[in-house]
Amino acid sequence: MPRNIRQMAEAIVDREGGYVNDPDDPGGATNFGVTLTTLRQLRGDLDGDGQVTTRDLRQLSRGKAVEIYLDRYFHAPRIADLPEALWESVFDMQVNSGANAVKILQRLLRRMGQEITVDGVIGPATIAAAEVAARAAPQHLADAYGIARRNYYFALADRRPASRKYARTRAGGKGGWIKRAEGFVAPRYHLTEREFRQRTAAWD
Repeated sequence: MPRNIRQMAEAIVDREGGYVNDPDDPGGATNFGVTLTTLRQLRGDLDGDGQVTTRDLRQLSRGKAVEIYLDRYFHAPRIADLPEALWESVFDMQVNSGANAVKILQRLLRRMGQEITVDGVIGPATIAAAEVAARAAPQHLADAYGIARRNYYFALADRRPASRKYARTRAGGKGGWIKRAEGFVAPRYHLTEREFRQRTAAWD
């Protein structure tokens, strides 16, 4: 059984870390993984000056970030309606990449023979398809999702050279994206160092 949902949210906050404003990150400035865009949507004027800026983002507390995750990235997209084995990884990816988290799942379910639309929305069809997949492969669905997520990161880095630093370290080893995806995958499905270097050789 997965850890409780709040513990999942707290673990995501830990993975995301504190304030970062990386010019190569399309999401812009973040604090605990919460973007400035999200804080503006939530009207998070934390310093009371009538505007929501990076100064407010810097003031965001860890506890508030956890609450944002729970409300906006777990409950709102209906992750709780998916099979429980998927909760932790889909939740983590929802924070990391928004609706792409669900699109990755929907594409996986289509490859497993389910006729559903890839729209990034957890609705009745996606819920039913995920339940069928969970019954058919109860020990493997979470691994399959994590592998699909890893492949998504690789594809992003293939298309966008500026993002490769998130998938591969300067020394040539696995970067944060890949380690994060494999954190939800059984060790036997992790890429070896040789396999990883072969997969990323074209980036050189």
